[in-house]
Amino acid sequence: MTRVRYPSLYQINTRVWLTELSATLGRAATLDDIPDSELDRLAEKGFDWIWLLSVWQTGQAAQQVSRTNPEWRREFQETLPDLRDEDIPGSGFAITGYTVHQNLGGDAALARLRERLKKRGLKLMLDFVPNHMGLGHPWVEQHPEHFIQGAELDLARAPQNYIWVKRQRGDMLFAYGRDPYFSGWPDTLQLNYANPATQEAMIGELVKIAGQCDGLRCDMAMLVLPDVFERTWGQRAPLFWPKATQRVRECVPGFTFMAEVYWDLEWTLQQQGFDYAYDKRLYDRLREHHARPVREHFHAGLDYQEKLARFLENHDEPRAAATFSPEVHQAAAVITFLSPGLRFFHQGQFEGRKKRISPHLGRGPKEPADIKVQEFYDRLLTVLRQPTVRDGKWQLLECMPAWDGNWTHDCFLAFVWQGPPLTPNPSPPQGRGEMQRLIVAVNYAPNQSQCHIRLPFGDLGGKKWRLQDQLDTAGYDWNGDDLQARGLFMDLRPWQAYVFTLSKRD
Repeated sequence: MTRVRYPSLYQINTRVWLTELSATLGRAATLDDIPDSELDRLAEKGFDWIWLLSVWQTGQAAQQVSRTNPEWRREFQETLPDLRDEDIPGSGFAITGYTVHQNLGGDAALARLRERLKKRGLKLMLDFVPNHMGLGHPWVEQHPEHFIQGAELDLARAPQNYIWVKRQRGDMLFAYGRDPYFSGWPDTLQLNYANPATQEAMIGELVKIAGQCDGLRCDMAMLVLPDVFERTWGQRAPLFWPKATQRVRECVPGFTFMAEVYWDLEWTLQQQGFDYAYDKRLYDRLREHHARPVREHFHAGLDYQEKLARFLENHDEPRAAATFSPEVHQAAAVITFLSPGLRFFHQGQFEGRKKRISPHLGRGPKEPADIKVQEFYDRLLTVLRQPTVRDGKWQLLECMPAWDGNWTHDCFLAFVWQGPPLTPNPSPPQGRGEMQRLIVAVNYAPNQSQCHIRLPFGDLGGKKWRLQDQLDTAGYDWNGDDLQARGLFMDLRPWQAYVFTLSKRD
């Protein structure tokens, strides 16, 4: 497969997807039942990656915790008012073995699905959970030294973080998996990264999984960093990720790693072997509804930005349609997905779904699609399929006051993309061999705003130019001398966004 500089990824909740398919088939569906027509549709939308969430084997012990935890159950009930126990298979991150769950058809069914994806130019991404395993993992009996163990004093001081586990060779007190800021996750057991044998065992799991997919999203990847692990557990752990990613790529050259990471540790993990790191900082700034912090975020070097995974929702975050008003949603999407990096979309986002589905659930609520959201994303995905924004050059543009005292210029974000023509033999007005140019302008504010955008082109003068919006039907003719001298004048409504192609007029 050809490597794209700025690819697109689509995350699918596998168990929910198969539950919906089961209702259609009248029987339990497996990965083999996913129709070719559905894979064709995903390929036609322009995705490069399909991330299948929660395919690994989980156990009954963790499932029982999910079904009986009162706080979790209240959340599930809000999502599914008609909740039943069978709707709660348990967290897909409480893994008891890195083999495909038997209910999904096992490893063989995944291999067949991967081959079908490959025929359509789609790569497969799966989960890896480095920090913990699910209750009932075989290592509890076979290798208890792989886990953090506790003493009675630990249990007395922090009962929310420890559990006695029954074992054939004698009961032992284990720590729940957790991060340093919250109580433990009671359906998991914490792995001990201070033990070199644990690290070797986890690298072995990674090498095995790398033969089943093209990339991995690594859950809470920063939790096994030495400083973070020591802050959580009081033990210093050797570096894990540099040797782990290297060992995998020795076996599978070009294998892709994406880190779920927070706490401004994105660059750290990029330097330790990750191709992409979650860009939670951009998402948080967009939610604050202020243009300047968002614009400042794009001042970072391109070597950092192009390795960020840009998103507006995922299985951990609330739905974008529930978080942003319709106008802000569209403006935030234009900013997020027309910036450099991995474009990361979530199942249900294009339909404007509003209810988040917990990874503990195997069924989602029925929600009508929002036609306006669908139409917007159809247009945006058409733009994202253009070679200009998949392999072109991105640049942040300067927005100047439209007149003295015009403070609203600070409400704008503007980008330009430059790349090859849209087709091998472009027709007028683009001109044979002319570079495709795309100008993105967003008023990210609740007020009408104006500015002049400085364009980085030296050939504007003495020509007529056409600006054609790719998200709507608007088009404008512009004098090149004016563009060269003053820049592109914008006067936009609150949250209005334009994505213009720039082409010469005859």
